[in-house]
Amino acid sequence: MSASAKHKICLVIGDPVAHSLSPSMHNAAYKALGIEAEYEFGAKRIVEDELAKFMYEVREKDIHMLAVTIPHKEAIMQYLDAVDNVAKEIGAVNMVLNKDGKLIGYNTDYVGAVESLRAVVALIGKRVSLLGSGGSARAIVYGLVKEKCDVTVYSRNKDSANELKKTFGCKVLPWEERNSMVADIIVNTTPIGRDNNVRPIDESVIHKGQIVFDINYNANGTSLLKLAKKKGTTAVDGLEMLLKQGMKQFELYTGIKAPEQAMRKALQNDKERADAI
Repeated sequence: MSASAKHKICLVIGDPVAHSLSPSMHNAAYKALGIEAEYEFGAKRIVEDELAKFMYEVREKDIHMLAVTIPHKEAIMQYLDAVDNVAKEIGAVNMVLNKDGKLIGYNTDYVGAVESLRAVVALIGKRVSLLGSGGSARAIVYGLVKEKCDVTVYSRNKDSANELKKTFGCKVLPWEERNSMVADIIVNTTPIGRDNNVRPIDESVIHKGQIVFDINYNANGTSLLKLAKKKGTTAVDGLEMLLKQGMKQFELYTGIKAPEQAMRKALQNDKERADAI
């Protein structure tokens, strides 16, 4: 794709990125609002050592917006002209907007996560055990601490986990102790179980009455959420976070209220098609 007077080019970038449902969600929104002649949303795989070169191309080709996913949410910040205050506090960016050649970073992940959980439970005072300490974890911890949750992080990366503790005041415990957690809400931000039957925690950790939120998504549901449903918990799918954060992105880069039902329907249709394969 190349920028033109007809289209404002938007891309989701990451590695991997082929599985992303963001293009169909955003393109469905354009169609619903009759603005498909103005915007075009695609996906581009960018490996880590290609990021610097690609960000130069973003300026040269006047790409309008980037949705940013693993593994670039923190590294991309060094190539931006400005970062909004929330994204700066989080220390991670999941959206870049090109404003007349000036690249500005934002973070809508925390909105997607908090709104997804708030739809099923009152968050204040809830004990949250969160798995992982990457860019998505940073945003979610930020949002949950703002909601006055009691957050404990379990991560294999001690340095990034301790940085979360220092920045947001959450608790940090060793990854090896995750199967002893006591939580009202369990959040998985690691890729464990996204594409296979491995789970990030033992079955014994999950019990009825909890909320289990996996930010990953696939056609048949992650192994963690399958188990959560089997054990009678409230399971929150990563597609809900994708929708909520995507709606916020849409409104930031178009200035138009996002058509939630059209975007939700596109995600559901994609999931049903994948289930049928």
